[in-house]
Amino acid sequence: MSRPWWSAAVAQLDRDAMLEAQQRQSELTKPTGSLGQLEALAVQLAAMQGSDQPAIEAPWITIFAADHGVMAENVSAYPQSVTGEMLRNFSQGGAAICVLARHLGATLKVMDLGLAVPIRSLSNVEHRFIAPGTANFCRAPAMTTEQCLEAINVGQEAVLAINKADLFIGGEMGIGNSTSACALASALLGRPAALLVGPGTGLNKSGMEHKLRVIQRGLLRHAAHLRDPLAALSRLGGLEIAALTGAYLAAAQRGMPMLIDGYISSVAALCATRLNPGCREWMLFSHRSAEPGHTLVLQALQASPLLDLGMRLGEGSGAAVAVPLLRAACALHNQMATFAQADVSDRQPC
Repeated sequence: MSRPWWSAAVAQLDRDAMLEAQQRQSELTKPTGSLGQLEALAVQLAAMQGSDQPAIEAPWITIFAADHGVMAENVSAYPQSVTGEMLRNFSQGGAAICVLARHLGATLKVMDLGLAVPIRSLSNVEHRFIAPGTANFCRAPAMTTEQCLEAINVGQEAVLAINKADLFIGGEMGIGNSTSACALASALLGRPAALLVGPGTGLNKSGMEHKLRVIQRGLLRHAAHLRDPLAALSRLGGLEIAALTGAYLAAAQRGMPMLIDGYISSVAALCATRLNPGCREWMLFSHRSAEPGHTLVLQALQASPLLDLGMRLGEGSGAAVAVPLLRAACALHNQMATFAQADVSDRQPC
């Protein structure tokens, strides 16, 4: 059997550009480290872009949408039809990520991978039907291996189709997907689901307790197959989570910086790193979600998110909100004067 495409090596960071950026940071008119994470961001982006003058001028956002069979267990405060209704909202430009994309001057693409409640074809939405959502993972694998691979490949194709972009943001839409993400994170981390489960779209305490029991049933049913990340993804994940996983893997192979969104996106990023650890070098992390499981996922990824605003919307919205910070980091790095240029005395040994 041939090796899967995602096992191929990722692009190499430009170490020379990174060293040049580090040197420039040490010469700018400020105490070393005084701009905190903004300094590290500029250096990371320099290494990713192969330039000591990094810039974020053309962000690209791709949203993957799909439904979840575990909704049969009543795990969300919203009905499943909302996934399709939100796709219409995306199509009409009314969703949060649409507003943010316009604000940033970013390209926004939306891909429908399969809804449980059919909708008519929408403008500004690419319909790539794989299945009418996943199966209920409490009763069967969420996806067949073939469906999971097809979704991963759609994510790869979405990234390969990108042109003239310097930053990739992946987003998701799918009622019930925090349940799938929690189950998948529990399997990948080897941690109890009780430490990861959260309110999702707004469940109360009893709703979260029910959601936890559903996740535990799914984990028990598939326990014998969860050591392998691809098997865990196909048995517990979602079509959109698999597509995000493929997109992250492809972006790293292409050498495209990624800004990871919240909980569901970070679980896909974790899955991607389990399939190809090298892709982690190409990931930046935008924010800490209000979902309690997100902190454990970020810890596993050794990630320090830029923001902590209590957001849990998804859609790539948290990542989009963080883009101005990346732009500020680049502007400061590129435009500040050095001590020599400003004729300012540098730090003295002490």
